Amino acid sequence: MEPIPFREALAVWWRIGLLSNVPLVVLGAGAVGFLGALRPEPEKSRSQPQGEPDLIRRPGTKRAALLCLLLWGLTLGLLQALLGEQSVFTQISAFFSKMAVVTFGEAYALLAYVAQQGVEHYRWLQPGEMLDGLGLAETTPGPLILVTQFVGFLAGYRGSPLQPALLAATLGALLTTWVTFLPCFLWIFAGAPYVEKLRSHRPLSAALAAITAAVVGVIANLALWFALNALFAQHSRVSAYGLELLVPDPGSLNLALLVLSAVAFLLVFVLKMRILPLLGTCTLLSMGWTLLRDLIY
Repeated sequence: MEPIPFREALAVWWRIGLLSNVPLVVLGAGAVGFLGALRPEPEKSRSQPQGEPDLIRRPGTKRAALLCLLLWGLTLGLLQALLGEQSVFTQISAFFSKMAVVTFGEAYALLAYVAQQGVEHYRWLQPGEMLDGLGLAETTPGPLILVTQFVGFLAGYRGSPLQPALLAATLGALLTTWVTFLPCFLWIFAGAPYVEKLRSHRPLSAALAAITAAVVGVIANLALWFALNALFAQHSRVSAYGLELLVPDPGSLNLALLVLSAVAFLLVFVLKMRILPLLGTCTLLSMGWTLLRDLIY
């Protein structure tokens, strides 16, 4: 067998990793932190042994963890067996389960992964619709679950032959919530008795610290993705060595939104305005610009 050229091998690796590159970044950071902490600790930095931390005993945590695992496994298995892997409901269950298992951080770290896969891979919604979903979610507490439900709703609405379409959309949103939370509760109930013990484990603590640093980069990636899709109406993709770069068209720049973003930046970082006055100010400015534009044109 002839060896695969490096360029083609890199392209194959990227396409395989495209389904989970955000989790790979986070898990890779955790692996680096873990391995880096395996080096012997200097004598002067070693603290006196404090004794082995006790496990936190909570009645019923094992049964609750097993119940979550059973319900989660039955959901994935039944959807796969009854509908097949091409069904949008099977894809929803697999994708959001993976998101719940291998992603870390708060909502904005997870939404980068959701936006990437929902828009670019599965094509359940358009970039503008993803922006609308995030904006809608920001009007109420809990943006993560609202955005994931929004994505699941549109996936069911467009990807299922079930009629009426609103029923399919509602089932997609409910399924999204179900498979997002079941793995989370599984890890909570399974890991709760060992939290204190894990905190005292030096390599694991270093892995979590590295993951925290990686999550900052993931959030920055989300901000860049939303900025490009919000400020520019048209984009082109440049591909090289199996990698893709989204390049905006300068002629499609939304100047009004750029000005509004700059005003919001100054209000937050210079004037230290609180979130509610900030939202109100930006809303009034946006409404005023829209009315002025309609009068002129």
